[in-house]
Amino acid sequence: MMLFPNRKNFYLIILFISLISIISALYIEHTLHYQPCKLCIYQRLPYLAAIFLSFIGFNYSKNDQILVATIVIFTLSAILSGYHFGIENSMFDELSACTSGSSDILDKSKLLESLNKNMPVNCKDATFKIFGVSLAAINTIFSILIIFFSIRTLSYEKN
Repeated sequence: MMLFPNRKNFYLIILFISLISIISALYIEHTLHYQPCKLCIYQRLPYLAAIFLSFIGFNYSKNDQILVATIVIFTLSAILSGYHFGIENSMFDELSACTSGSSDILDKSKLLESLNKNMPVNCKDATFKIFGVSLAAINTIFSILIIFFSIRTLSYEKN
């Protein structure tokens, strides 16, 4: 019984996870009308990079550098999503890009104008959850699992 897939199948799994993640995020944003915060948007970038990297990895599966690049991409993803999860749970302070920034407006016409615009979603507010778990937490878990399995594949698989 094969517990771990070979490298070609591993890249297919990463491709599948990355596509499902991006499609789900777009579905939640555009169909369910939940507006993402800036960190939510940034968390999509490693998955987009992983889609392209998995195509390369599938075709050049014996190349260890592609697997190392996968580890780096998902390490960055884990750090970013872990930071976002920390903001949601008040472990870290928010970035200035995550707040609405309208609290320093003194002119009432500027205040009314800013209220008419769509305000950015605060990174602290997890507006969409699955079984009570925020998408940042789910992303952190998936990223750590992919890192673990990537390191395992890099260390133990003999080409």
